[in-house]
Amino acid sequence: MPSLYFCQPHAQNQGMLRAIVSFDDCKYLVAKDNMIYVGEQFPKVYDGSSQSADFAVLSIDASEVQGEWRPGYYRFEADLMKLNQQLLTLAR
Repeated sequence: MPSLYFCQPHAQNQGMLRAIVSFDDCKYLVAKDNMIYVGEQFPKVYDGSSQSADFAVLSIDASEVQGEWRPGYYRFEADLMKLNQQLLTLAR
């Protein structure tokens, strides 16, 4: 199942695993056309700029690929607080 990471460049972190989600949950959390496929390496979180916005990364393992998904990492811009609220509704 896909892994969802929260990335906060201002905190200079490397991305924090926030949830393991189903492919159906991915569709609920963000539209696929709002994601950018960035390849098979986790995107760089901190670029040295203090102006970088928070974002999320979806990781899909090659052994779990389904349909039109590709193995690797998808990046998307997100308000992490709102995204977290969506995750909490999925957990109920």
